[in-house]
Amino acid sequence: VQLQASGGGLVQPGGSLRLSCEFSGNIFRLYVMGWYRQAPGKQRELVADISNGGGSRTNYADSVKGRFTISRENAKNRAYLQMNDLRAEDTAVYSCNAHRPGDINYWGKGTQVTVSN
Repeated sequence: VQLQASGGGLVQPGGSLRLSCEFSGNIFRLYVMGWYRQAPGKQRELVADISNGGGSRTNYADSVKGRFTISRENAKNRAYLQMNDLRAEDTAVYSCNAHRPGDINYWGKGTQVTVSN
């Protein structure tokens, strides 16, 4: 499995970004997809994840609830993270993760999100 995250950048507070994670190398719909982030000097934390199959179940960190939305598009082998009302504390490297029972965790190279004036 290979994962490629994209869509990061520099945005002002209150702005929006949409991250995309491209999945290849296996059957995408079998995998739970997640977005994690790591800020300088902090541990990596789960931002959001979405169930396999149709993605009917989602889970969010309290700090992003109501601002971020995770989704998946199985036909395109992609997962997304729509981030609205961005704050300085959202600044971090964002990485996507794929996992399923009986398999290892797969990680993509991260994309930098910087929220600043």
